[in-house]
Amino acid sequence: MKTRLVTLGAVSAACFALFAFGLSRDPSAKPSALIGKPAPAFALERLDGGGRVDLDRLRGQVVVVNFWASWCTECIVEHPDLVAAWQRYRDAGVVFVGVNFEDEASSARAFMAERGGDWPVVEDPGSSTALAYGVYGIPETFFIGRDGTVVRRHAGPVTYDLLTEQIDAMLGGAA
Repeated sequence: MKTRLVTLGAVSAACFALFAFGLSRDPSAKPSALIGKPAPAFALERLDGGGRVDLDRLRGQVVVVNFWASWCTECIVEHPDLVAAWQRYRDAGVVFVGVNFEDEASSARAFMAERGGDWPVVEDPGSSTALAYGVYGIPETFFIGRDGTVVRRHAGPVTYDLLTEQIDAMLGGAA
């Protein structure tokens, strides 16, 4: 009986240690398998009724794809930085595309109207685009080079500094 208790205690301690280790890992550090590969294609309807956004038609431009939702606290945190970067780069061959992730279209439209930002926001029925990009939490942002390849993935809220650093590098030919 005493041996069983010791064994059970040891197994429990090992399970707890593995669980704690998993919780201490930074999910944003997980590299994307898409880096250096062609971005998964999509052609999605805009929430404002302005037609479709077709990623293939954006070839030749730097594209920032941001998966977000109005109910996401970190999406609210990052939004002013996205607005500022959009204002800086919108006329420089850079396109932002917001992908509404598992949110009501009316809520997403209200969010954009209230907080600003007039880049295209698209609906992702069934989250098929999010699945193709391997999104596992929002916000999540992908930087796509002029040649259509994924240059970088960032999990969590983006900052203005991160956006400008990455976009400047991509516009300078580093991508």
